[in-house]
Amino acid sequence: MNFTDIARKVLETEASELQTSAAALGDEISRAVDLISKIKGKLIITGVGKSGLVGSKMAATFASTGTSSFFLHPTEALHGDLGMIGKEDAVLAISYSGESEELTRILPHIKRFDIPLIAMAQSKATTLGKYADVFIPIKVTREACPLGVAPTSSTTLTMALGDALAVCMMEKRGFKKEDFASFHPGGSLGKMLFVKIKDLMRVEHLPIVTPDTPLKDTIVVMSEGRLGNVLIAENGKLAGVLSDGDLRRALMKTDFSLDAKAKEYATKNPKYITDENMLASDALKIIEQNKLQHLVITDEAGHIKGILHIHDLIEAGIK
Repeated sequence: MNFTDIARKVLETEASELQTSAAALGDEISRAVDLISKIKGKLIITGVGKSGLVGSKMAATFASTGTSSFFLHPTEALHGDLGMIGKEDAVLAISYSGESEELTRILPHIKRFDIPLIAMAQSKATTLGKYADVFIPIKVTREACPLGVAPTSSTTLTMALGDALAVCMMEKRGFKKEDFASFHPGGSLGKMLFVKIKDLMRVEHLPIVTPDTPLKDTIVVMSEGRLGNVLIAENGKLAGVLSDGDLRRALMKTDFSLDAKAKEYATKNPKYITDENMLASDALKIIEQNKLQHLVITDEAGHIKGILHIHDLIEAGIK
C-alpha cells in the first residue's frame, strides 16, 4: 500500500472539488458581504460537529481581519446563550446536511427576532436553507474518504468558502496590513506587522565623525560604537559610512595611512532611508537584499536620526 499515492489522491480530490465550486459560484458571496457589511453588531457563527469546528476557525479569521465575530454552539444557545445574539447581529449557520437537530431547533428563535441569517448547507431545500436570507451552497460530488462518508472534501470546501467570505469583507472594509497588525501585537506575526524602525533604531551615542577626522581617531570611534562602522556627517548630514570592510580594504593599499582623513576610505553613497515608520520587517528585507549590516535613517534633509543594525532586528525576533 503506497500511502504517498493515497495522500496525493486525497489532495487531488479536494482540490478538484474546490475548483468545481469556484466555477459554479454565483452572487451568493456578494449578497453575504452586503448583508454583513450593513449590520451594526457582530457576525455570530454556529454549527455542530465538524461544521462547528470549521465555524470556530471562521469566527477567528473574521475577528482577526476586521469583522467582529464569535462562535456560538447551538446546544449552548438552547440552554441560555441565545441571549448572546443581539438584534443588530447576523448569524452564519453551517450544516452540510442542513438538518442538524441542534441547529435547526434554534432557527425559529433567530427568525423570531428578525436576525439576518446566512446559511451554508448542501441544498437550499433543507430546513436550514429554507430559513436563510442568503444561502451559500456546500456541494461536493464526493468526499476524499475512501468510504465516501467522513467529512473531508465538504469540510475543506466549507473552510475555503469561509476564507473567501472573510477576504471579501477585508476588501469591502479596506482592511490594510497596518489594521491587521493592530489585531496581532504579540508573537512573531505581531513583530513582523507591528514593530517599526523607530522602535528599534539606535539614536543615542552614535559613532559619528566628520569627513576630515584622521583615520586613527575614526578607528577609536568605530571600536567604541561597537557597530562595525562609523557614520560620517558634515553639518549633521550623512556624507558617508566607513565600515570595517572598508577599513580592511584600505589596509591593502600601498599608500594606506592612519593620518589620512576618514572620507578618503569611506563609502560615499551609503544606503539610507527617511521613513522611520517603516515596518522593521520591511527594513530587514532592504538590509538582506543589499547585503548590509545596518541601515541609516535620516530626515528628508539628510540629517542623521539613527541607525538600525541587523543584530537589533535579530534580537527583536524580526524575520
